[in-house]
Amino acid sequence: MDVYTRQSKAVRAAMDAALREHGLHLGQNLVLAALWEKDGQTPGAIAAAVNVTTATIAKMANRMTGAGLLTRRREDRDQRLVRLYLTDAGRELRGPVEQAMRRLEQQITAGLSASERKALMRALDRMGDNALVLVDEPGAEAG
Repeated sequence: MDVYTRQSKAVRAAMDAALREHGLHLGQNLVLAALWEKDGQTPGAIAAAVNVTTATIAKMANRMTGAGLLTRRREDRDQRLVRLYLTDAGRELRGPVEQAMRRLEQQITAGLSASERKALMRALDRMGDNALVLVDEPGAEAG
C-alpha cells in the first residue's frame, strides 16, 4: 500500500501546485469543471458527480464565491434550492486550467507509450471505483 500512498501524495502535490498558479485550491477544479459542462447546478448535484459531500461543495462554493468565481442564486419556484453559476472570471479559467491539467498529465505519464497511458487510466478508474465501494459499504468508517 505504500506505493499508492506515495504516488497519490506526489500527484496531489503536483496538482495542488498547478492549480495554485491559477488561484485555485485542490478540488475547486472539479467544481469548475462540473459547471463548465452545465452551469447552474445545485451543490448536491455537483457533490454526487465528484463523490464528495454536499457540505464539502458548499464550503468550496463559499470560498469560490468570495474569490469571484461563482455566484449563488435561489430558485424562483423553490427558495430553498440554491444553484451555482460561473462568473466571467470562472468561465475564463477553463482554458488555462484545462491546459495546466493536460500538461500535468503529460508530465506524470512521460515515458509511457500511448497504450500504457490508456491502460493506466483504465486501471486508475477501476481502482477509484473499487475504493468507492469500500467507502459506501455499511459499517465503513469515515475519515
